[in-house]
Amino acid sequence: MNVISPEAASLAARLEPLGAPDWLCEGYAFDIPLQTHVKAACLFARNAAQGMAVDINLIPRANRRKKLLAADMESTIIACECVDELAAIAGVGQRVAALTERVMRGEIAFAPALHERVALLKGLPLSALQRVYDERVRFNPGAKALVATMKAHGAMIMLLSGGFTWFTERVAREAGFDVNSANVLLDDGEKLLGTVKEPVLDREAKVQALESAAAARGIPLSETTAVGDGANDVGMVKRAGLGVAWHAKPILAEAAAIRIDHADLTALLYLQGYRRSEIVSA
Repeated sequence: MNVISPEAASLAARLEPLGAPDWLCEGYAFDIPLQTHVKAACLFARNAAQGMAVDINLIPRANRRKKLLAADMESTIIACECVDELAAIAGVGQRVAALTERVMRGEIAFAPALHERVALLKGLPLSALQRVYDERVRFNPGAKALVATMKAHGAMIMLLSGGFTWFTERVAREAGFDVNSANVLLDDGEKLLGTVKEPVLDREAKVQALESAAAARGIPLSETTAVGDGANDVGMVKRAGLGVAWHAKPILAEAAAIRIDHADLTALLYLQGYRRSEIVSA
């Protein structure tokens, strides 16, 4: 069982009957080995942690350190939704943001909603993309350390987004991702045309990208990890050996076996058994 939280130290004391904690990061993240009644022990731990900002998950010891990471970009690796930011510049921010929220919650289908949102961007100058990147794109805490640490230990790192390649290419380059995939915004050289190149990269395309990358490198899916926050990530998170819902919408949080609601993205390293001394600063 893996526990990550600023309040981990006090929780460790309360869970002492389950075994001595193995601290991965002193006062923040630890493992407790469980021999029997694993689910009951996890339920006990979560009940004991009620009211605390604590993430508790059951992690198998076998193949714990993964060889491939597939990460969603928007609201996972970075802290914004780029289509919403573009829409704000275009003067249709509220309308587009409402659609984005419904998509992330799984209330409406991804592809039609993407087409509807992008159509509202027709005529937006290409300079708006650079403005959004410069002013609004910020990496979530732990994102660069997650990428750098897994790469340092030989893992392949993929950025998969239902957003746009204009942004994934730049985020991937800045953070050190090996590959990136997203949707292609079409333009006339000066302004957006309000359309994207087909086929759309949606939930199923993310699964296919994960499976294809793993197969090409001979990596069993049990040795992969995926992280996301919305409905478009459900498929890849369920398909990966270690699927993580990170600060997720309810539809993904309920579907994922592993859930991080409080910690930053270095939680994915502690879930894999990395120690603080092994994390690469980035």
